[in-house]
Amino acid sequence: MMDVGTLIFQIFWMIFIISMFIPFLRSVNLKGTRLAAIRELENKRKSRVITLIHRQEAMSFFGLKMNRFIDIEDSEEVLRAIKLTPDDMPIDFIIHTPGGLVLAAEQIARALKKHKGKVTVFVPHYAMSGGTLIALSADEIIMDENAVLGPLDPQIGQYPAASILSVVETKDKNNVDDETMILADISKKAIGQMKKFVKELLLEKMGEEEAEELSEKLCSGTWTHDYPITVEEAQALGLKVNSEMPEEIYSLMNHYKQTEQRRPSVQYVPLPYRKSDNQKAQ
Repeated sequence: MMDVGTLIFQIFWMIFIISMFIPFLRSVNLKGTRLAAIRELENKRKSRVITLIHRQEAMSFFGLKMNRFIDIEDSEEVLRAIKLTPDDMPIDFIIHTPGGLVLAAEQIARALKKHKGKVTVFVPHYAMSGGTLIALSADEIIMDENAVLGPLDPQIGQYPAASILSVVETKDKNNVDDETMILADISKKAIGQMKKFVKELLLEKMGEEEAEELSEKLCSGTWTHDYPITVEEAQALGLKVNSEMPEEIYSLMNHYKQTEQRRPSVQYVPLPYRKSDNQKAQ
């Protein structure tokens, strides 16, 4: 007959093994749910839907956090998705990102710009830095009324390129160390390259003078890098932006929720309220 200690030991290992598989099963189920929601949106809009959504994600069952940004793997997958799309089929690109690698963002933007079918970029919450660069490649940008874009001024290491140049311009060069001078040279090239590419993206949407002026404003350190460009400001800048966000986009985003924390800082009843409901409750 099995003793109590052995039974407890076996139960412990069974629980441990099951706990190893639960995150995997949840991940598989969530992936299926997301793909079903994407397919439903595609059927309704007769388009190819591509998502680029970056969240802070949990790794395995240990609960370790991993921040996500636009990287080469993202650009490879997006380019593959575009290749699988007929030239005349519209592309709906849903983006939620703090930005990331310039090379990857430029690759995505170029591929979307070359696509012959209509490209619509949806911004349900924010698309900063490289996310804004991708949005500029679209024929139309649809933002939630409270969503934001961001400036495109290059960052060199931990410093804005425009600020590095400002230091060199305001100080006697004899008092500036070699490393700062090298960074200033890189900064000048980075700003010039970004302005040139942004102007290319904008030329088909506005005149050359307007494209030049807007690329200068977005890339030359007019604002801090995390400055939020609202729908109204984006429209004032001359971008083709509206806030007619389809409800299906919000529904899809519900399947990309931030990993739950032990102490959630935001809580609410996850139901849409109508005025009549509140009146009945009073």
